[in-house]
Amino acid sequence: MSVTFYSKGAAEEVTGSRHYLEVDGTVIQIDCGAFQGRRKESEDKNRAIVEDIGEIDAAVLTHAHYDHSGMIPLLTKSGYEGNIYSTPATRDLASLIMMDSAKIQARDIEYLKKQAAKKGESFDKEPFYGSDDVVSSVNQFVTLSYRRPLYIAPQVELRLFEAGHILGSSQASFRIKSKDQKELRVAFTGDLGRKNKAIIRDPELVEDPDYLVLESTYGHRLHENTDDAMEELAEVVNSTAEKGGKVVIPAFAVERTQELVFYLHLLTDQNKIPDIPIFVDSPMAINATAIFRVHPECYDQRTQDAFIQHHKNPFGFNNLRYTPTVQESKEINSINGPAVIIASDGMCEAGRIRHHLVQTIDRPQNTILIVGFMARNTLGRKIVDREPEVRMFGSMFTVRARVKAINAFSAHADYQELAEYVSRLDLQRLKKVFLVHGEPEAQDHLKQVLLDKGVSEVESVSYGSRYSLA
Repeated sequence: MSVTFYSKGAAEEVTGSRHYLEVDGTVIQIDCGAFQGRRKESEDKNRAIVEDIGEIDAAVLTHAHYDHSGMIPLLTKSGYEGNIYSTPATRDLASLIMMDSAKIQARDIEYLKKQAAKKGESFDKEPFYGSDDVVSSVNQFVTLSYRRPLYIAPQVELRLFEAGHILGSSQASFRIKSKDQKELRVAFTGDLGRKNKAIIRDPELVEDPDYLVLESTYGHRLHENTDDAMEELAEVVNSTAEKGGKVVIPAFAVERTQELVFYLHLLTDQNKIPDIPIFVDSPMAINATAIFRVHPECYDQRTQDAFIQHHKNPFGFNNLRYTPTVQESKEINSINGPAVIIASDGMCEAGRIRHHLVQTIDRPQNTILIVGFMARNTLGRKIVDREPEVRMFGSMFTVRARVKAINAFSAHADYQELAEYVSRLDLQRLKKVFLVHGEPEAQDHLKQVLLDKGVSEVESVSYGSRYSLA
């Protein structure tokens, strides 16, 4: 039996997750994410997906985030006709994210064409995919509940385990059986979450693998305790409100926005923050919240106890205002006095958040609250690195607002949590850990931590390199 693993995305970087498991010539793709960052480099890597279409026999999506699902419509548009396996909640959220991406691409291309026409230049690029392509790709999804076994290839059985990262997120565990019934287990964590996160359940342990493909986003950092997240959030809201300022929060429309709303609801109920308006200014976040409401099977016991049993809506309360239209979004800027504004994109690369940053980033009474990972070369990374000036819409803006990061909100496990997870596996059976979805310095640190825990071999995966699994 020949089993090979390789990656063509999220290799020594934190975007564009795309991994492959090949079993006797049968190729299974795990995730098909979009690269984000430098425009030319990202576009080249995203379009390279087309080169591998003919090899793929099955596809698995671990969760809905854009850097894991964003190029699935290009995959199917380019000729992939097989199944895409995921949990039901992941399918629903991915459909929303992919459709939003199609609309953004169309707007961007239209804008670039107009700019080129003004200069008397030609512009012949087209979006990666359109709305029709998203609809077609969603028709190829086959949903699978957690821990339910399913053969997705003659020798390969798939089970999905809770990853605790976002609603519906999963770890993909493969049992590969040879003709003489020998078994090899390979597990992909996808993005691994943290214990005691709001709304969703904790990550669960996969069945003991021979090989583990492990994310390493925060392989060199420790997060604050999740119990402290509410107190830190309250401090930011209170101190900013006292100065009459606004708290602007770049947040992913899926999971992070709903988590923030959940915490702000609790803080409001407990009278720990003042009675100020709180805006969710993201059409996609509003639609994602509706999806959260129809998947209570993914909620943890705390959410069940706090809201479901008491017939409350965890995503709605008096101070909270959803602003779906452009006009409503613009009206937020005319508000005098304190407010909290949650808007996407989470890395500040697109969306309404950039318009709110233009209005607030150069005023010292305001706070830019960072609650998630910012990839290299993104506007969000420049802000979190406290660069004195940043460029938005062709102009430079001085960063005078307070920049505050709360890592306790991270949906990714830190290096201590990753090490604890791995150490609970059967290390006698575990032959090797492959590190993906992390930058080199994070992977170097995590590698040593895992070796110190008794893992026999750890390797950072290189883009396109093949690894034979004995």
